[in-house]
Amino acid sequence: MSNSIGIAGAGAFGTALAIALARAGTPVSLWARDADHAARMKADRRNAGRLPGVNLPENVTVTTEISDLAGSDAVLLAVPMQALAGFLTANQPVLDGQPLVACCKGISLETGTGPTAIIRQNCPRSEAAILTGPSFAADIARGLPTALTLACADAELGGRLQAMLSTPVLRLYRSNDTTGAELGGALKNVIAIASGIVIGAGLGDSARAATMTRGFAEMQRLARAFGAEPETLAGLSGLGDMILTCTSEQSRNFRYGLALGHQDRFDPKITVEGAATARAVARLAKDKQIDMPLTTMVAAVLDGKCSISDATGALLARPLKEE
Repeated sequence: MSNSIGIAGAGAFGTALAIALARAGTPVSLWARDADHAARMKADRRNAGRLPGVNLPENVTVTTEISDLAGSDAVLLAVPMQALAGFLTANQPVLDGQPLVACCKGISLETGTGPTAIIRQNCPRSEAAILTGPSFAADIARGLPTALTLACADAELGGRLQAMLSTPVLRLYRSNDTTGAELGGALKNVIAIASGIVIGAGLGDSARAATMTRGFAEMQRLARAFGAEPETLAGLSGLGDMILTCTSEQSRNFRYGLALGHQDRFDPKITVEGAATARAVARLAKDKQIDMPLTTMVAAVLDGKCSISDATGALLARPLKEE
């Protein structure tokens, strides 16, 4: 008997995962928060606003009833990071006890924790995992080859989820280091904003390469402080995801930074997880006395406490040291 998957969140990424899994023969229940959005998806069999030109397979059932996800072999949580705690609290009676896989990236502004900790706090009977790595929703929906990290502290469940969620073109690598996977996925968004600022401000590709490299050093520094494995950050959920999001305008975080560098307006309706993460991580770094100058400067620029030119000057004026 085939597995069934529930997906909470019918944005671009949740819809793309639904399409990929359904194409591989898995029945998927895709929950949408907005009734009008769900009705359009049911009628058109596509998520035209987010993934134009890609149809939903027949075995994707769009629903606005969270109870339709009950009994799934796993529920993927494709909701924004800053909304995750509220979503789980509101729907705990249905979700608690099912395997829950976070598909969002970031650090909570409220708690300073990643998604698996939020799952454990709000759904204590559920096993928590995270699916993360270099992936654009449009690529997944089009069936282009993609590799991701599936991190779960429970090795047995991690193996089952890996088998359940892998497809012929979606290859999952398993890890038990949920902390490293979370921090890599969260912090790369901050570095993507920084990289976008660099390009938007006309500082050049060499400066972007330096930003990525020193940003990766900050990612490793914070991850080590929280007990993550260095190898995790060097994998898909860290370095791989950072390379993708720092070099492509498909990345919302990179485009956001690009707009800041150009001094252009950015659509406020577009979720930019790296903005909240920069602020949350800057607080963590200060509280735990972890040296993260690039992240701190990104947060300062976002909060209007520092101009881009002043931030650039401050970073370049830091004392010289060994790499």
